[in-house]
Amino acid sequence: MTFVQIVECRTERPDELNQLMDTWIEQTQGKRTATHTMVGSDREDGRHIVEIVEFPSYEAAMRNSGLPETDRIFREMVALCQEPPTFTNLDLVRDEQLLKDAARRLLMEPAAGDMTAIDELVAPDYRDHDPSMDADTVGPAAVKKMIEGYRRAFDFTFDIQSQIAEGDQVVTRWMWRGTHIGEYMGMPASNKMIEAAGMTIWRFEDGMAKEGWWSWDAVAMMRQMGMLPD
Repeated sequence: MTFVQIVECRTERPDELNQLMDTWIEQTQGKRTATHTMVGSDREDGRHIVEIVEFPSYEAAMRNSGLPETDRIFREMVALCQEPPTFTNLDLVRDEQLLKDAARRLLMEPAAGDMTAIDELVAPDYRDHDPSMDADTVGPAAVKKMIEGYRRAFDFTFDIQSQIAEGDQVVTRWMWRGTHIGEYMGMPASNKMIEAAGMTIWRFEDGMAKEGWWSWDAVAMMRQMGMLPD
């Protein structure tokens, strides 16, 4: 079970405390068991510092605590604090990765004809970058028009194979599968089953998609449709 440790302290020297974190990260490279760490300062009191460290398990956290580098950095941290740090130890029982969910909705729902996700999750100035298109697609209305064009040509779905989220960006690897039911790039409906692998990166601001980058195997798609030789 994922384990999270919250460390709180008060200090008049937050910059030095931050430098200690840099030192710890450098010195424990290849040794530490922590998978994610964040440091924040209280907006109401800049001397109140909160560090959140994530581990794969409680046992991994204990191994991390046993590193001599961790012990040394912790003692230096205590020296910078006005009072002893406090610790809250948490077993993670729920972890909602909301931007991943938003990315899934942006792929899955419009493919089925439900444009609610576009209305709720695409910013007014959204810009879509797809090398298969002549120009960027800008704004929710243009995105809907583009999707409806594909839906007239194909009865399709996305099979999401993996996702990675970091900061305000989500990478989604997918397999697109569709039946060619209408004209596409001058090619009349063939009723062939077509598939193409691809990947999309979305950048979000305040929970809304601001940019999207698409990379997919358009050549394989065209070969299956008979538009290019095998």
